Amino acid sequence: MQELISQSFTPFQIGLYSFPVLLILIGLRIPLAAAMFVVGLVGTYLVAGNMRMMDSQLKTFTYGTLTNYSLSIIPLFLLMSEFATRGGMSSSLFKAAEAWLGHYRGGLAMAAIGASAGFGAVCGSSLATASSMGRVALPELDRAGYSGALATGALAAGGTLGILIPPSVVLVVYAILAEENIEKLFTAALVPGILAMLGYMLTVSIYTRLVPGSGNSLPRMPYGARFRTLFAVWPVVVIFGLVIGGIYTGAFSPTAAAAVGVAGTAVVAMSKRALSWDVLKDALLSTAKTSAMIFFIILAAGVFNSFLSSAQVPQTLANVFLEANVSPWLILIGMLVLYLVLGTVMDSLAMIFLTVPIFVPIVTQLDFGIPASEVGIWFGILVLMSAEIGLITPPVGMNLFVINAMSKNVSIRETYRGSLPFVTSDIVRIAFLVAFPSITMVLVRLFY
Repeated sequence: MQELISQSFTPFQIGLYSFPVLLILIGLRIPLAAAMFVVGLVGTYLVAGNMRMMDSQLKTFTYGTLTNYSLSIIPLFLLMSEFATRGGMSSSLFKAAEAWLGHYRGGLAMAAIGASAGFGAVCGSSLATASSMGRVALPELDRAGYSGALATGALAAGGTLGILIPPSVVLVVYAILAEENIEKLFTAALVPGILAMLGYMLTVSIYTRLVPGSGNSLPRMPYGARFRTLFAVWPVVVIFGLVIGGIYTGAFSPTAAAAVGVAGTAVVAMSKRALSWDVLKDALLSTAKTSAMIFFIILAAGVFNSFLSSAQVPQTLANVFLEANVSPWLILIGMLVLYLVLGTVMDSLAMIFLTVPIFVPIVTQLDFGIPASEVGIWFGILVLMSAEIGLITPPVGMNLFVINAMSKNVSIRETYRGSLPFVTSDIVRIAFLVAFPSITMVLVRLFY
């Protein structure tokens, strides 16, 4: 069988045909890691013609992947997210944002988005941000008479800020796959993350004017009361300053900064008596399970990507695009559109693992009018934002399901409808950052 396939197809063709096979396996509900692992090993066997390379891969990749020091940042940021969620930080952030924004039309929804951005700064997980803010903000939005579409749509969109505002686990995964600098990626993500927050708030403002009665305003609070709410959020400010400020200034490596973040969120959770032994064990177990899942996917992706490399798939595709004289911008737009399409049916991490090893070698050889060393970082932020759209895009938007499950009186169709204005905001923002790469790279150029 191996000789028949090898004689009938070139290694490049075998590599191309592996993608539909992989998608079929995923469609059959085989876990992504298992599907990539099997396809990678079988593909390597078909290309190499013997089992020796497969044996070598199993030994080399397992040890090389799981002993990669950069991977230690993932369980640390996940544990930081667990402590931040259990420490009740989301509640104090929402109350502070409500005090300053609640008197505007749609202000309570804006407050939920602003609080999500603040929580994302110490969390790094979209689903954790969405679920934490949902528990705090949904009852308030319901009592204030907000429509179900706006309330659930705003919270689902706000949850995506958990992976846009650094620190971000997804960015760490991208950095490992694309062999980019984690510090520079975190630095580059800050401005797009702030633009996302402001864009979502503007979307709420426009929505409440186009749909009267969808979002009411609250009585204006006196400035004394507003400033008092800020005292409750100082732990978030301190932790974010230590973690991200330490990375930006070079005081900490990303791994050391993650450890500082874990210690800080743990102290806050303990000070609020929210970190009992049972809670600590649950947090550690949840972190271990999620870390194991991500590590296995990274290992499987390494095997699959090695097969693609041996089949010359990335190199051949890159040469095809370069020789075809197709506009680099057209190629980039096509990739981003593909992400938008895949986001309707696929998880963000799955998209990144499947596409980054193919797309990055192509993109980094194209001329976008910026230094070649910046292309991979700029593209990583665009990929992150495109993957973030998938979290609020029907029918498989995970944030939509998380928020809708918390809102018993809102149908999933209504939540879908409420998410569409925020998807539009995302697309406009991506187009803006594609047109002006320097906006993404401004802090990187300043600090590095």
